[in-house]
Amino acid sequence: MNTGGTGCAVGSNRAAEVAARLRGRVCADTVVRVCEPLAAHTTLRVGGPADVYVEPASEQDLSLVLKLCREEGLPWLVIGRGSNLLVKDGGFRGVVIRLAHKAFARIEVVGTELECGSGAMLKDVFAAAAAHGIAGFEFMDGIPGTVGGALRMNAGAMGAWTFDLLERVRYMDAAGAVGEAPRAQLAAEYRGCTFFDEHVALSAVFRGTAGDPAQITARAQLFRQKRQLTQPAGPSAGCVFKNPPGAHAGKLIDELGLKRARVGGAFVSEKHANFILTEPGATAADVLRLIELIRERVRTERGIELETEVRIVGEER
Repeated sequence: MNTGGTGCAVGSNRAAEVAARLRGRVCADTVVRVCEPLAAHTTLRVGGPADVYVEPASEQDLSLVLKLCREEGLPWLVIGRGSNLLVKDGGFRGVVIRLAHKAFARIEVVGTELECGSGAMLKDVFAAAAAHGIAGFEFMDGIPGTVGGALRMNAGAMGAWTFDLLERVRYMDAAGAVGEAPRAQLAAEYRGCTFFDEHVALSAVFRGTAGDPAQITARAQLFRQKRQLTQPAGPSAGCVFKNPPGAHAGKLIDELGLKRARVGGAFVSEKHANFILTEPGATAADVLRLIELIRERVRTERGIELETEVRIVGEER
């Protein structure tokens, strides 16, 4: 995420002017909207609007969008499926970019390597790998996100991580220029890769291992059953907190009796204490207050500072 510049106010003339300038530069297939509700683009289903929302139809149009943001000093934010994102109720002052066009969703298989566009869904990456007898991608099947989001968060599950499979990444910088970097040059960590704060992932090459298709399918099914038993259904952003050293965030929250704790329309899941769910009418402020309630209890009673895994962006209303 680029946070430079002052941005523009929702509904202001400047937002409309920026959108008009964008439409004048990009092709007709690129989506440009003003005051787009971001609740519709996150799995928590809360949050305010983006001043300007863009779905580029090509890398060329993405470059034009980033160049205009640079010229105007506008903040920009790239989102995927929004499955690990909390947008505050005031929305995002600037340009929100979503790589939802099919041009960013291609998946090509060569040997045991998969080249995947950053807009490709992780479940589709697994499906392509399984169809070609490539093991190692089973953990991706149940993660409700895109390749770009998985790179930004180094998404993981079932003891596996996105960067475990990564070979190299094509990216675009804030000036709209394209580059490529091997995995070794990207400083990935637990639930994060700060390189993608200022760079947009375009595609990635992952390498798996040859495997038996039946065993790959069976392993993925086992993971799916485990998720169904341990993770709640409903609007959420997955695990809210990172696991602190030597402990599990969900276990800490559960031990403090905070399952089913509620603030407004946001509540802690009874099934998994590290999940916060929302119901119709919930606000981002409800979720944020519940997060702080949990952090304060854990801090006071256990002396542990919980760090959020979910990305929190935007402004208060």
